[in-house]
Amino acid sequence: MEIATARSHNPKRKRDTTSPPPPFSNGETAADEIDLSLLDAIEKSQSLSKSQPIETLDLKTLKKLILSFERKYKENIESRLKYPDHPEKFADSEIDLHNELQKLKILSSAPELYPDLITLNSIPSVLSLLSHENTDIAIDVIQLLQDLTDEDVVEMSNENEEESMKVLVNTLIENNVLELLVQNLQRLSDSDDQDEMAAVYNTLATVENMIEVEPKVAEMICEKTRVLKWLLGKLKVREFDSNKQYAAEILSILLQNSEANQKKLGQMNGVDVVLQAVAMYKSKDPKSGDEEEMVENLFDCLCCLLMPLENKERFVKAEGVELMIIIMKQKKLAYGSAIRALDFAMTNYPPACERFVDVLGLKTAFAAFMVFVAFRASKSKPWKLMKTYIEIIYLFKKSSLHGNPASSPNVGACMELSLIVIDKHRISFPLMDLSFYSFTFIFINHGRIRNGAWVLCVTAVGRLIPMSKKNKKERYQEELEERVVSLIASLLGGILRGSRRERVLSKFVESECEKIDRLMELYIRYSDRVKEETKRMDELELDDLEMDEDERYNRKLESGLYTLQSIAIILGHLWCSEHPRMRARIELLLRQQKLTKNDVKDILLARMKRALG
Repeated sequence: MEIATARSHNPKRKRDTTSPPPPFSNGETAADEIDLSLLDAIEKSQSLSKSQPIETLDLKTLKKLILSFERKYKENIESRLKYPDHPEKFADSEIDLHNELQKLKILSSAPELYPDLITLNSIPSVLSLLSHENTDIAIDVIQLLQDLTDEDVVEMSNENEEESMKVLVNTLIENNVLELLVQNLQRLSDSDDQDEMAAVYNTLATVENMIEVEPKVAEMICEKTRVLKWLLGKLKVREFDSNKQYAAEILSILLQNSEANQKKLGQMNGVDVVLQAVAMYKSKDPKSGDEEEMVENLFDCLCCLLMPLENKERFVKAEGVELMIIIMKQKKLAYGSAIRALDFAMTNYPPACERFVDVLGLKTAFAAFMVFVAFRASKSKPWKLMKTYIEIIYLFKKSSLHGNPASSPNVGACMELSLIVIDKHRISFPLMDLSFYSFTFIFINHGRIRNGAWVLCVTAVGRLIPMSKKNKKERYQEELEERVVSLIASLLGGILRGSRRERVLSKFVESECEKIDRLMELYIRYSDRVKEETKRMDELELDDLEMDEDERYNRKLESGLYTLQSIAIILGHLWCSEHPRMRARIELLLRQQKLTKNDVKDILLARMKRALG
C-alpha cells in the first residue's frame, strides 16, 4: 500500500522535446536502428518461409494426410488393446490421433477432393471413432464432420463441388453415420461438461447440414434412429439453453416436409410434449432473442404436427384449443403464433371448430379480427389518422377515474370509449386523462359515417399485442389478418348447422353489422393487391418474360389471393344464411364499391376450378 501511494505521488516525467536523441555507439540514431531491425525481421521471415514451404492442398497432400491418420489410428487401437488397464501408456497415441483429426479439417476448404477421400476408404475409420471410449476423440470427429458438411462450403461451391458434397453425404449415410451420431448424442447429453454440450450442438449442426445437402436424410434419420425421442426429451427440460433452442429448430426441420415424420411424432405423444413446452410461455415472454426464436420454432413444430388428421384429434383431446385461446387472451409475444396454430387445427377439421365455439373462443377471435390499428397514448405527439389531425371527445367510465388511478381496480382492465371525430382539420388531441395510464393502448375497431361525422368505436386495453422486433409492424399485422380471416372461414366451413353456427353468424349482426363492414374493407384491399400483381405480371410478359400458369398463380397467392378467397368464402356463407340484415348490408357495401355478387362468385369459381385441377 505504501509503495502504491508513493508511486501515485511521483509526478510523471515529461518528454523533453528540446534535447536531441541519445547517440548510439555506432553513431546511428534510434530511427535508423528500428529500420535495420525491421529489415532483419523481414529477411528472417523470408528465409523461414523458404525452409518451410506451405503445401498446396491437392491429391498428393490428401494422401499424406490420410496415410498419417491411418497410421496413428492403428497405433491407438494397438496401444489400447495392449495396455487396456494402463491409460498412461496409450495417452500419447491418443494425443497423436487428436492432432491428426485436427489436420483433416483442412479438407473442408477443398470439397472437390471429397471423391478422392472416399476412394482412399478413410470414411469407415473416421466414423468408427464416434464410438471411441475417449469422448474427446469423438468430439474431434463431430467437429470434423461439421466442417466437411458445413453449409458455407455448399453455398460457395460450384456444381461439381456440390455433387462432391452429395457423394460424401451419401457415403457417410452408407457407413451408418446417422445411427452413430444419435448414439453419441445420448452419450454426450448426460454430461454437464461444456465441451460435451458444445459437441451436442455441433452434432445437431451436422444433421442440419446433411439435410440441406440431401433432404431425404430428414426421413431416414427418424426411421433408422431414436432422434425424435431424444429431441422430445430436450423439449421437456424447463431450463432454456442453446441446445434446447437448436433441438426445437432441428425438430421443426424434420417435420416441415415429411408427413411420415409428422405422424410418427404424433404417435410418440409429440403433440402433448410440444403443447407442454409452449404452455410455459402462455403468461410470460421469452427473456432473450434466442429464447424468442425457440418459441417460434416450437410453434412451427406444432403447426407441422397439426397437418395430419389424426394429430388434430390429439390436439383437441390434449386441450390445445383451450391453451391457444388462453395465450391469445394473455396477449403475450406468442399471440400471433397461437392464432396460426388454431388456424392449422381448425382447417378441414369440424371437431376443433366445435370445441373452439364451446370454450367461448368466438369473442377472442372476433376481437382479433376487428383490431387493426394500435398506438401508444402520448401527451407530446398528436394522433394522426389518414394524414389528418383530429380532435377526439372521449368518455371514460366514472369509476375508473375516482381517487388515485394507480390504485384503481380498473387499471389495466378494458375500458370502453366512444370517440367521435368532429372534423378533419388540424386541431389538438387532448390526452390528459389517458396520461394516468402509462401502459394504456388504444385499438380502433371500426369506423363509419353517422349523421355526417365519422364515428370510431375504440377499445382501450392494458397492453399492446406484442410484436417481435425482427418483424416489421405492417407485415406482422397482415399476417394476423390473414390468419384470423382463414380461422373464421374454417369456422363457417366446419360448422354447417345447429346452435353453434347460429352463434358464429350472430357475431356478424352485432353492432350494426360492423364485422361485415370490416370484412368488405379487407375484401377491397386484397382485391386491389391481387389486381395490381396481375397487371404487373402482364407487363412482364409484354417484356418477353413469360410465366407459366402455376407461377402466375403462386405470385397471386403471395400478393393475397388466398386471403381474398377466404373472405369470399365467408361472404358466401353469410349470404347463404339468408339473414335479411346481413344480405342487405352486403348488397349495400357492394353497391358502394360498384361491385356485384358476381364478382365474389367469380373468385369462388376460380378457386373451385383450381382445386378440381
